[in-house]
Amino acid sequence: MGHHHNTKPRVISRREMLGLSAGGFGSLALMSLFGTMPLGCKRPGSFDSASNLYLGPHYLPKAKNVIFLYMDGGVSQVDSFDPKPRLAKENGEDPRKKFKVDATQFDNVGKILKSPWDFKQYGECGMPVSDLFPHIATCVDDIALIRSMVSNFPEHTNANYFLHTGSGLQGRPSMGAWMNYGLGSENKNIPGYVVLDGGLVPPGGLDNFKNGFLPASYQASVFKAGPEPVANINPREDIKNLQEEKLQFIKQMDDGLIGKIGEADAVESAISNYELAYKMQSSIPELTEFKEETEATKKLYGMDSDDPNLRGYASQCILARRLIERGVRFVELTCPNVGPGVDRWDQHSNLKKGHEKNAHAVDQPIAGLLKDLKSRGLLEETLVVWTGEFGRTPFAQGSDGRDHNPSAFSMWMAGAGVKGGTIFGKTDEYGYRVIENEVTIHDLHATIMHLLGLDHKQLTFRFGGRDMRLTDVHGNVVKDILT
Repeated sequence: MGHHHNTKPRVISRREMLGLSAGGFGSLALMSLFGTMPLGCKRPGSFDSASNLYLGPHYLPKAKNVIFLYMDGGVSQVDSFDPKPRLAKENGEDPRKKFKVDATQFDNVGKILKSPWDFKQYGECGMPVSDLFPHIATCVDDIALIRSMVSNFPEHTNANYFLHTGSGLQGRPSMGAWMNYGLGSENKNIPGYVVLDGGLVPPGGLDNFKNGFLPASYQASVFKAGPEPVANINPREDIKNLQEEKLQFIKQMDDGLIGKIGEADAVESAISNYELAYKMQSSIPELTEFKEETEATKKLYGMDSDDPNLRGYASQCILARRLIERGVRFVELTCPNVGPGVDRWDQHSNLKKGHEKNAHAVDQPIAGLLKDLKSRGLLEETLVVWTGEFGRTPFAQGSDGRDHNPSAFSMWMAGAGVKGGTIFGKTDEYGYRVIENEVTIHDLHATIMHLLGLDHKQLTFRFGGRDMRLTDVHGNVVKDILT
């Protein structure tokens, strides 16, 4: 397993310890005395083999869980949460006569383009929100808005890897895997890190959700929409005995390997995943049936909508709440496929139609989620994060689109430890570049970890001869948005 500092003699795994102590497979119940965290070496949520002590988070956490609302494609900041009146005044003028224009992804620089939507002030805080998000606008007093986000990458795949893993290159552990590694799961029957597939796998694919160099048991479990979110989740009665025999065979093979091989990550993870899959067959069907949900709750999220994309995302949001209620540590929601001619939030043309269709699908469900969490007392312990991978230009691509802009974008957080009704950071008069309180992706990761009680500098994993971390050698907690 991973450890914080210098290499020590090999730490035996959970299963090796149980086997060598003659407890065997059945002694897994012993772990309930110490929580459900796996054995490791000097990391939060595990045993320290040197001191034989159980270690919790680095400090008292504000949040127990994270719901990550990923807006794939890059929402336009100047059309959503960062109004710029100057765009309306100079609409149709050449931007190169107003400011220095950076190279764009498609190098198609059109005229300055005003927002097609009006902005209004909402809540006691008076936060401006565009007409794209009338439902989320009613929740602004619980939202901390950051207008000064930046990314290091102008292209989707690299920007997605950067947002999810802290590196623009493929192969690093996802932030959800890091949180799962650092804190473990509170539910032994459901994975600690779940991705709800809304219909669109982001550029970069499933590597956005992988474990990287962490043990494979920390990667995301991807749940698809529909009555069977996980393949073969509904067990067949005619092979139930066969399943049990297979698990028993795996146990015997495992016992035979104990003490005979060195590090056994792949074996350990495979066995752990077999066990978890078996347990999920009893827990997942109940989780996804929604029989316990009232009609009022379903209506709050928009389950009665005529828009199938809105209904689908509403279902995801309800499922996300149900997952964190059951102790899942990190839940990510991906975007729905809103129809032909509309590619995520990536509107290089037809900005108005594309952003409106995407916003309509997610606006009411997200607001319903925030209100539902709050009414149940869950928002106090759940961190909700809303963001894309970068923003968009204040000038047009062609006549009615916007190109990628990594130099400025908006995102928001709500819930545990977050100072609601807050606006942090500032962009220039065009919303093109950050001019005050720049926040990087590493800062975002550090802040999320901080709210979970994790010091981003201390949660490490030994790999390739160095102690690796999600934030690499960067990152500062954005304390101004925290309570």
